[in-house]
Formats: sequence, C-alpha cells, structure tokens
Amino acid sequence: MVAQQPSKLLASVRIRGPAPKKKNHLQGGFFVLSNLEEIMLLMRDLLTSHARAGTLEAIVLRPQRRGEVQLVQEAAALENLGLEGDHKTQAHRLESKRQVTLIQLEHMAVIAALAQGEATPEQLRRNLVVSGLNLLALKETRFYVGEVLLEGTGLCHPCSRMEEALGLGGYNAVRGHGGLTARVLSGGILRLGDLVRLA
Repeated sequence: MVAQQPSKLLASVRIRGPAPKKKNHLQGGFFVLSNLEEIMLLMRDLLTSHARAGTLEAIVLRPQRRGEVQLVQEAAALENLGLEGDHKTQAHRLESKRQVTLIQLEHMAVIAALAQGEATPEQLRRNLVVSGLNLLALKETRFYVGEVLLEGTGLCHPCSRMEEALGLGGYNAVRGHGGLTARVLSGGILRLGDLVRLA
C-alpha cells in the first residue's frame, strides 16, 4: 500500500481572537491553515505572546566560587561579561553563553517541595530571580530586564553542589527547574522590581 502524498502542508491549531485569512473552519475552534507563511506567522505570535511582563525579585552576586553570596538591591550588568562583582564576570569570560543565570520564582516553590525543605536564592545561586514570566519561553530570545538587554542562551542545569545546598535529592529536585543562562548584549543597572519583557 503506497501512502498518498499530501497536496498541501496542513496544520491544525487552536487560536483565540480573529481567525487567520485563508482558512477552513473546523469544529471545536480549530482551523486548518494551508499556507506555510501563515503557519510561521501564527507560531511567531504564539511564541511572543505573554500574559504580562515579569518582575525582577532578587539579585544575587557570587564574589567567590563556592563562597557566600550577596543579595543586593541593584547591580551593574556589563556588556559581554556579566554582573559586576560576580566571580564569573571577574574571570573575564568574554562571549561566554553563561554570563548571567536566571531562575523563576514560581519554580523555587516546586524545588523546595521536591527537596522537602526550603529553596532560597542564596542556596540556588542564580544571579536573577524573576516572577510572572515563563523563563523557558525566553530561551534563544532577546529580552530586557529593566534597561539591560539579555539573550537567553540555554537551560541552567543543576550542579552536584545542589546536594550540599538542599540535602539528599537536591540535584534531582532542581532538574528541569534550574532556569536559564543568558548573555549581556547591552549593559546597564539592574534594580529590584525591574520589568522583564521581550525586546
């Protein structure tokens, strides 16, 4: 039996608001799009649509590797380097993809529940704690935190130190919730309460 070749590229999607042009209406709010350009435009709209801007809730500096961290009210983000006063920046890691690390406040509650303890910014050692926005949606995307322009470069995976910080099972508690790594494209001052939004 030979499979039939489709004559058109089709995709079924559920959308809100006005229906796209050139569509066939299907039951249940689904539309069939037969135009690749329409599909790409719709996906772009979905990927860049957020219910609201995020908020910068905490700024964490790590002056020394494995040393105590500092919670600060503001920090300078240096272009192509990272945060002033952080040991990663002091190492002059020019063009590194891990200049700044971010974690989502909402995920910290999940980590704490999985680790059966607490999970604080000091324990998790990410530079920026953000609320109200899904950080994973910012991967490979340019976004602002206040006046600072960042680019999400990848997932921030846990290290073995999480066992020490959170107790037995801490490493696995953070897996999938470790946040995002980013590069500083344009520097400036980060302040608590800054909005996080797409560029």
